[in-house]
Amino acid sequence: MIELRGIKKAFGSKVVLSGVNMVIPNGKTTCIIGRSGCGKSVLLKHIVGLLRADAGTVTIDGNDVSKLSKSQLFDLRRRIGYVFQAAALFDSMSVFENVVIGLVEHGETNQALLDAEGRRVLSAVGLVPDPATTDAETFEREYRILSTKKPSDLSGGMKKRVGVARALVGQPTYIFYDEPTTGLDPVTSQQIDDLLGYVADSQNVTSVVITHDMFSVYNIADHVIMLDSGVVQFSGTVPELQASSDPVVVEFLARFVPS
Repeated sequence: MIELRGIKKAFGSKVVLSGVNMVIPNGKTTCIIGRSGCGKSVLLKHIVGLLRADAGTVTIDGNDVSKLSKSQLFDLRRRIGYVFQAAALFDSMSVFENVVIGLVEHGETNQALLDAEGRRVLSAVGLVPDPATTDAETFEREYRILSTKKPSDLSGGMKKRVGVARALVGQPTYIFYDEPTTGLDPVTSQQIDDLLGYVADSQNVTSVVITHDMFSVYNIADHVIMLDSGVVQFSGTVPELQASSDPVVVEFLARFVPS
């Protein structure tokens, strides 16, 4: 479980977080929503230890992130997958190289292990057939074709899937998604929503999704947290969000949920 208590953060005179309290339950998909600039991405950086709070605590599975040693923080981050807004794939690398780069950076040199992990995660996100239901020759052919492609050969939706595959390497406990459907057409956005739901269920991970796409929120969220003016304005289920009489919530939904 991830728990934040009294998190405050300012950059110079600009206050971004002014006392955030929230609990992100295990095994659920939590969507964090709010206007642009409300601190959603800053909050995520506090959870993974990229930023230190001016006040307050972040605990993950009972461990205060701010008190972890460098090696302990390294171990924590190995349990966290991160899917960036624009997929953040390296253009000069193949799909396979992009997917296993984290393992390589951590010193893994066993090619058989790297290949096995590439096969596992690329099939998990539906970019290659399921090896359990596909003959070995067909699977190998499809895997080799896909894994050797460069990001420039992929559609926007395929790039997002590669980003999710990379986040699944090492079988993380938590996956953070930063605006996963940004820039995608409605059909592809629905496919990514379906993928996020499938990953959450099949890989037994806790998902945290930062998004402004309320259709995605309604599709995938078990729990919704809304930030406004540096604090948590709402925390609850999608039906509770839709039924809220809080004027800030009502105004936000009126602006960001197309009729």
